[in-house]
Amino acid sequence: MTRPTPRSRGEELLLARISAAAGREHIGRRRATYVGTAHTPHAYAVPVRWLRGLLAFARYGRPSATRTGADARLDLYEHGLTIAVNGRIHVVRYDTTSVLQKSTQHPHDSAARVLRTTRTYALTDVEGERVVLLGRPQDSGAEEWGPAIQRAVTHAQLPRALAALERGERLAFGDVWLTREQVGSGTVSARWPQVRQIDITTGAIRLNTDGNWHTLMPTTSTTPNLFLFCALVERLRTDGMRP
Repeated sequence: MTRPTPRSRGEELLLARISAAAGREHIGRRRATYVGTAHTPHAYAVPVRWLRGLLAFARYGRPSATRTGADARLDLYEHGLTIAVNGRIHVVRYDTTSVLQKSTQHPHDSAARVLRTTRTYALTDVEGERVVLLGRPQDSGAEEWGPAIQRAVTHAQLPRALAALERGERLAFGDVWLTREQVGSGTVSARWPQVRQIDITTGAIRLNTDGNWHTLMPTTSTTPNLFLFCALVERLRTDGMRP
């Protein structure tokens, strides 16, 4: 029987710091641990510049020519996660964070024309700082922790979002908004009984109303908490179909 490899002193200290940070934010029990790549954009970066850095990070595995992603440890908990990168511990709560997701396809085998998909997730930690996680196909667990985070965020924020809609509030997801009665963006809007389908498979948010397609957002990568948005749309669209 093979014995587990003993932790080094540095690993023990890191684990203690992670546990302490998670305890301060009351995010529950640890459920899984992964190794990934992360990057923290400068707080003073303007949104357009930051978004360009995010897209470059997704495409090339680095945010810019001068800053590279660093090895990171991800610990998923009941109510949030911790990201240990560059000597810092970032704590993210599922019920308050904002998640931006970008998917980029890369040629893997030119002869066989095989494509691999890299997914980049930008999350807001409890201090309001952005942390960018890179999920590459070659990274062990990348196909697990990304969807797990999205599911957990949706599960944590859906009840509060539905309650806000019931109170008559209008929720915004980037430039797209929705209420209990309508969904729209810019000059395009529709009442829920008119909505037949919302599609995000092409990388844009498209709305089918009475058989006609309209683009609400040209790209899903700038829509925060996209999975939560989709869950709300499905709930409201289904309710709108009822007599």
